[in-house]
Amino acid sequence: MNSPEICLPRKITNQLLHLAQLSPDAEVCGLVGANASGTPVSCYPVANSADHPQTRFLLDAGQQIAAMKQMRDKGESLFAIYHSHPRAPAEPSATDIEQASYPEALHLIISLDTKGVLEMRGFRIIDSSVKELPLRLIENP
Repeated sequence: MNSPEICLPRKITNQLLHLAQLSPDAEVCGLVGANASGTPVSCYPVANSADHPQTRFLLDAGQQIAAMKQMRDKGESLFAIYHSHPRAPAEPSATDIEQASYPEALHLIISLDTKGVLEMRGFRIIDSSVKELPLRLIENP
């Protein structure tokens, strides 16, 4: 069975990669909202409140709640949770898998550890089961 392709608009992709580059020493994180047709349309950066932001991410609770409210107010739904790995591959760590709590959301992981080329991969994490989904860049809707 083929995995469904995840279409990401170029604008959102560029925004996520830029945010990761702005923080080469600590993981960045946040949410991506989708419109009624399921297309990602908004990026909501959220502060990383983890004790060790160099190797972990924890969405700041207050900012996460505010971002979810903004999404609802704009008629958007949660499409993805994103975070970066400054010094690790773009794949879920054991902690990422253990702490995944939104099974409906795509997990986008951006790696800066790729010899000057940014890498972003998408995963579904449900009950500690990880499945990579192919990402396809599309022009902005």
